[in-house]
Amino acid sequence: MERFHVTGMSCAACSARVEKVVSALPGVESVAVSLLTNSMGVEYAAPATPEGICQAVREAGYGASLADQGQTAPGAAPQEDAGEWKAVRRRLIVSLCLLLPLMYVSMGHAMAGWPVPALLENPAAAGLYELLLAGLVMVVNQKFFVNGFGGLLKKAPNMDTLVAMGAAAAFVYSVGQLFLVIGGSHAAPHSHIGYYFESAAMILTLITVGKLLEAYSKGKTTNAIRALMDLAPKTATLLKDGQPVAVPAEEVRPGDLVLVRPGESIPVDGEVVSGQSAVNEAALTGESLPVDKAPGDHVTAATLNQSGALTVRTLRVGEDTTLRRIIKLVEEASATKAPIARLADKVSGVFVPVVLVIALVTCLVWLALGETLGFAVARAVSVLVISCPCSLGLATPVAIMVGSGVGAKAGILFKTAASLETAGKIQTVVLDKTGTVTKGEPAVTDLLPAEGVSETELLTLAAALEAQSEHPLARAVHARALERGLILPTAVDFAALPGSGVRGSVQGKALLGGKTSFLADQGILNQVWADKGEALARQGKTPLYFAADGKLLGLIAVADAIRPESAAAIAELKELEVTPVLLTGDQESTARAVAAQVGIETVIAQVLPQEKEEQVRRLSAQGGVAMVGDGINDAPALTRAQVGIAIGAGADVALDAADVVLLKSALGDVPASIRLSRQVMRNIKQNLFWAFFYNIIGIPIAAGVLVGIGITLNPMIAAAAMSLSSVCVVTNALRLNGFSPYRGSKYQPEKDKKSNPPAQPEPKGEPTMNKTMTIEGMMCMHCKAHVEKALNAIPGVTAQVDLEAGKATVDCPAAVTPEDLTKAVTDAGYTVKGVE
Repeated sequence: MERFHVTGMSCAACSARVEKVVSALPGVESVAVSLLTNSMGVEYAAPATPEGICQAVREAGYGASLADQGQTAPGAAPQEDAGEWKAVRRRLIVSLCLLLPLMYVSMGHAMAGWPVPALLENPAAAGLYELLLAGLVMVVNQKFFVNGFGGLLKKAPNMDTLVAMGAAAAFVYSVGQLFLVIGGSHAAPHSHIGYYFESAAMILTLITVGKLLEAYSKGKTTNAIRALMDLAPKTATLLKDGQPVAVPAEEVRPGDLVLVRPGESIPVDGEVVSGQSAVNEAALTGESLPVDKAPGDHVTAATLNQSGALTVRTLRVGEDTTLRRIIKLVEEASATKAPIARLADKVSGVFVPVVLVIALVTCLVWLALGETLGFAVARAVSVLVISCPCSLGLATPVAIMVGSGVGAKAGILFKTAASLETAGKIQTVVLDKTGTVTKGEPAVTDLLPAEGVSETELLTLAAALEAQSEHPLARAVHARALERGLILPTAVDFAALPGSGVRGSVQGKALLGGKTSFLADQGILNQVWADKGEALARQGKTPLYFAADGKLLGLIAVADAIRPESAAAIAELKELEVTPVLLTGDQESTARAVAAQVGIETVIAQVLPQEKEEQVRRLSAQGGVAMVGDGINDAPALTRAQVGIAIGAGADVALDAADVVLLKSALGDVPASIRLSRQVMRNIKQNLFWAFFYNIIGIPIAAGVLVGIGITLNPMIAAAAMSLSSVCVVTNALRLNGFSPYRGSKYQPEKDKKSNPPAQPEPKGEPTMNKTMTIEGMMCMHCKAHVEKALNAIPGVTAQVDLEAGKATVDCPAAVTPEDLTKAVTDAGYTVKGVE
């Protein structure tokens, strides 16, 4: 989709006109014009060209140009918005300075008898005085007349046309009355002469007030994205020949090494080459807790480095960074239109011409009923200025913009307005298992040592053997040992036996490890232990048996760990009356075991990638379906679903195929996205109701249908009501900024982080002691966590580390000696300077 910047649009009729003109061009496939951001997204093929599209828009009476490649977000040109706001404010100030003396004479003197110079007691002189001031107000606000009558001449009337015609009608009628006074046809005092100069000036001034408030409110809708853009650092510290050199961020290229000091924002997307630190990613993911980063980890532009210095190899810069991609997604979402906006667009396309006809008919009817020309003109002018196509045009896009911004702050990206609307209507959520309901990486779930063997001995020997293997299950066993801070001996004579297991020698013991059949063939496994393994397998776990010198050490079960928030997310989907379905290529038994743990009743297993798409298509026939996945094999199903939701850590193909991207890779964001969609749609319906209700009620009252009971609408009051209508719609949409997608949710993103392992329970009956350790070598949050894990692994020990002070406070049983504590910290790679 090509983006264009469009100028000169003042209401929904303008945007509808631009859409109509561009849609008629050969080769144009789709057009979406955003009145809120003054932008247009066009999908086209030959023979359509950017130049031809811009020319068509110009011929329709508006300005158009290709969007600046540097501006990738709504509101990415704050200087332009600020300039427009200041220009409107200047017009308003000048208009008020001219309006006040005009109102003093026309209303204060004529109606209340306020004193004026003797010269202005003369009706002709007073009329000339009002003519001069009202004329100056019209000159100051000439933009309404230029745009309004220009649109009328091009057969594209808009809101400015209504305002210009209303003010002009009041002014011309008053000029006619003034000529009658000067010619002697009117001998009545000033208060009895039907001048409407003040109405013409007041209409323009009040509409300008509305434009100012509207511009301010519309600017508020993009504040979240602007704040996100401001996070991107303008400079970077480039390492050239090992020396740090400050350069503008745009000069960094992929492959360059960048130094990021503590307290600085990371300027690029890249991979940590050296250093360890805690990085605050709240700006992009909404997570409040920092994430530990070490060599090999990826970091993202605009996130904040909080502790240690990092050397980062640049992978993506400029428009390719995650930050820019997020901003672009939000921008494209605001440039598209939700299906619910189509009704408002259809009405807006014919709104202004219909209002012009109603105003003319109103004037003629009152004249036919015998009313004076002044009365008939006042009613027609009221109809013109009370009509508000702006509120219709803003009802949907402003809510979409704010809702997209709220989602972006929470790490939920809606690519289009249609996906933001549709997400709240889905009835079924289809979940891929691996990487979506589960973490997508194996982890140890059970440790079952044989009689006479401790868990620590089993895990130590197994991990020492598996440390030589590259198999994912072996890495899971090794990782669990490292988490516990175990010291692993070195395995020798290691050999991997494909399809069976591994063998080697550790501390002089001949070790074997592998699946059930491997150890059974060695005559080591009896039926009791085989049954234990079978029971674990039925739960979707993989049993690994280990033996030393022909004697069974025990069983370690490994499985694709379920995400901690999965069960709560599934429960919340059910509370939202959405049916979860597990769709996976895994075996039926494994799939059902995982489904049972998270509360999913419907399971579709052993399906190929192309069959996933077929299953989603089948479910779609029964109602709205969302597909949640992360892998390349999920891309066809993501595309087929009404709403495709991609886990942010997944494959790029899946992210491209999806309609919604969850940056935090948390399943708890799925119900959050549904809540946000429903809240946005509720807000849009409120806006549309107000916009339609206002016009349906306001226009007849302005035309005078209630004159019989003594109610008439002065043109000045009508203008004030018109201005208030747009402001009310925008203000109502801004209420979305206070909405949290996690309201009432059991999953809170700021809590969804790995915490330190719980302290081991204190042995009953043993007295505890409090010790303070002074530790050197800790540089970052990663170091702090490492030391705490090492100390907490000692039975009965509870440890808290103060990184800044370089100290650890330890509660431990009397049986734990200072040497035990020192050894644990030293083995973790740090230096203990003292224990008190």
